[in-house]
Amino acid sequence: MADKTPLISLRNVTRHYKTGERPVHALDGVSLEIARNEFVAVTGPSGCGKSTLIHLLAGLEYPTAGEILVDGLALHSANDKALTEYRRRQVGLVFQFFNLLPTMNVLENVSFPLLLQGVPLRESEKRAAELIEIVGLSERWNHFTHQLSGGEQQRTAIARALVHRPALLIADEPTGNLDSHSAATVMELLEKIAAERLTTLIVVTHSDEVARAATRRVEMRDGKVVRDSGSPS
Repeated sequence: MADKTPLISLRNVTRHYKTGERPVHALDGVSLEIARNEFVAVTGPSGCGKSTLIHLLAGLEYPTAGEILVDGLALHSANDKALTEYRRRQVGLVFQFFNLLPTMNVLENVSFPLLLQGVPLRESEKRAAELIEIVGLSERWNHFTHQLSGGEQQRTAIARALVHRPALLIADEPTGNLDSHSAATVMELLEKIAAERLTTLIVVTHSDEVARAATRRVEMRDGKVVRDSGSPS
């Protein structure tokens, strides 16, 4: 079970911008709390606000109004330096298209974020090897990205996103570019991460199958939360 203490609190968050002269209300008064170690799926049609929500949670955008707190940091008012440090240490991101470095093998890709933080090479590789074992790629540690299947590349990306022990892991359509077998393997891994309470996990997805694996589902439409299986209402 997730801890009761909220890791994430959104209070009446809006995000408005313009496309040309057309106003876009990407988020419209969203209030939400997510507990530490919770596994949440965010669903809804294209254009409903899912991507805007995760950009805000990742500290990549500021809200137009409202408050966003993650692990005690007020993202809505934090300066660029604080947000950069937050992204580097508190957040892990997994995308549909892996974003691995082709000139590095699995071990090097996974350890790279730690090296950027100044962690010594030996310690970086030790922690990377532990994550590579968790994601089931111990026998592929020295393979390059072109030698991996799509599912193996995504598992490598997940290990990389976890190696700095973030409080929050955000996965944006993590199975969207995979065949059904690879998708099932990645979902088993995400369920394992949630079960072992390695981090708070937010998965954005169009897939009902992926959403059913989560312990909570937040459905969005037109910039609003229209259904929340974790809400007492």
